[in-house]
Amino acid sequence: MFNKSCEGSTERLLQYCMGYLLSYIGTGIMVKYFTGSVFGKLPIMSELQYLVYSTAFSSLMCVLIVVGLGWYKMKSDRMISVLGIKMPHEVAYIIPSGICTAIVIPTTTLMYLLPISVMVAMTIMRASVIIISRLVDAVLIYQGILKRKVYREENIAVVFALVAASMQLLWIKPGDFDFVHNKVAMLILGSYIVAYAIRIYIMNYYRNTRPAGIQQDNKGFFAIEQFAAFTTMLLVTIGILYCSCGSNAPALVEVREAVVAPHPLWALAGAAGLFYGFGAFFSVFIFMFKGRTATFAGLVNRLTSLVAGTIATLLSHFLLGWKWPKLADWLSLGFILVAVYFLSAAEKKRSAELKAASEIEKC
Repeated sequence: MFNKSCEGSTERLLQYCMGYLLSYIGTGIMVKYFTGSVFGKLPIMSELQYLVYSTAFSSLMCVLIVVGLGWYKMKSDRMISVLGIKMPHEVAYIIPSGICTAIVIPTTTLMYLLPISVMVAMTIMRASVIIISRLVDAVLIYQGILKRKVYREENIAVVFALVAASMQLLWIKPGDFDFVHNKVAMLILGSYIVAYAIRIYIMNYYRNTRPAGIQQDNKGFFAIEQFAAFTTMLLVTIGILYCSCGSNAPALVEVREAVVAPHPLWALAGAAGLFYGFGAFFSVFIFMFKGRTATFAGLVNRLTSLVAGTIATLLSHFLLGWKWPKLADWLSLGFILVAVYFLSAAEKKRSAELKAASEIEKC
């Protein structure tokens, strides 16, 4: 798929975006199919059941692919020895990034389980990532790690992206769930934001500290991160199963039952989760795209997901009988297109800058 484009080129970026768009659309439709009402019928399974099966399959798929393709053989300028095993020194901070990934995955679903609309939950999470990406650039510039400046067009795109992501908030009714004053909700959101902030910082620290002549190995980064995420989620799941014995907490009981007494369609739900697994590849590669700022990469990632969400809603209407997109969805899409316009202008400037500096090939 990527043989006809150069690493770091605009063409390669568009290919990653298309892959992420398609996988995100598939993810959105599958979630609605298994956990929502399809043409008035009761949901096939609960959100937690689907979370267990889809996460297990998608995470295992990522690990199997990176092992099968040998991506774990990461390129590095310095190797260290741990218990007699030689490994890249970058592993010391990529593992924490993987642990943060293991936090982001379940907290994303837990946000959807709160008594707020899915669109409001998506608004909060997408806006958070956009703001985090801009703050990461500010920190890296202050530290002297990021040598590039954030273009004016990128900052303008941030504003329009935040407006696009926040459209749903205009439709909140008085008396709706008091998110800010709910301790559980704020704990979930806080965990999501902190984990994502650390992860995005680590990604950008890695790609902005490559010594001259040392390739930016995004595949190796992804492989090690997935090993850490999978191991973390596996250990946490074992811990939950152990702690759930004798517990009457509804969430713990439901997770335990999903494992010890699987739903008849558990394998099908797991297979549906593979869309999410494929999306993980494209998501990381966009966040770590060569030569771009965290602001730009974060915007491309989140705007792609916003467009995918709108398309998934349209397809769910025709295929599953879900409601037609609301006015807020269409207004959001309009602001997205404006943000994309400014991002396109920024990309033209950045691409020319990188080619002039011979940092990417002149394709």
